[in-house]
Amino acid sequence: MSLTIRRARADEAGLVYALVRELAEYEKLLHEVKATEADIAEALFRDNPRLICDIAEWNGEPAGFALWFVNFSSFAGKHGIYLEDLFVRPVLRGKGIGKALLAHLARECVANGWARLQWAVLDWNAPSIEFYKSLGAVMMDEWTLCRVTGPALQALADGAR
Repeated sequence: MSLTIRRARADEAGLVYALVRELAEYEKLLHEVKATEADIAEALFRDNPRLICDIAEWNGEPAGFALWFVNFSSFAGKHGIYLEDLFVRPVLRGKGIGKALLAHLARECVANGWARLQWAVLDWNAPSIEFYKSLGAVMMDEWTLCRVTGPALQALADGAR
């Protein structure tokens, strides 16, 4: 059995989009997916992309992915990685693919002198939380994730509120 991790290629927007939808279905959030395959292609494969996707392959077949971007810690004074999505297809879990993807991103941080690898996990996802803790991840319960979208985003942009 062989595992490889590589960057997504320009002709794989459909694959990345399918993996995003599989993740959303797993998280019971498929109804929230508004992105299209064209949106994914534009984000990943434009000039100077701000989004990166690494594909894990098990025996040459797509097994999962990590979708990430570079962020910055003003306290550390260094960049890092924010992992937007990590997903391994359910039939291939337990083979070390998720751990390999995270180790791949950790190596990216270390190689670039970046300070951290950061992500969020749904609070109901106990198996993932335990897995992340086993790798040394610290749950940052003192922080609350904030989001402004839709009409509230437009109102804020317009100076309302």
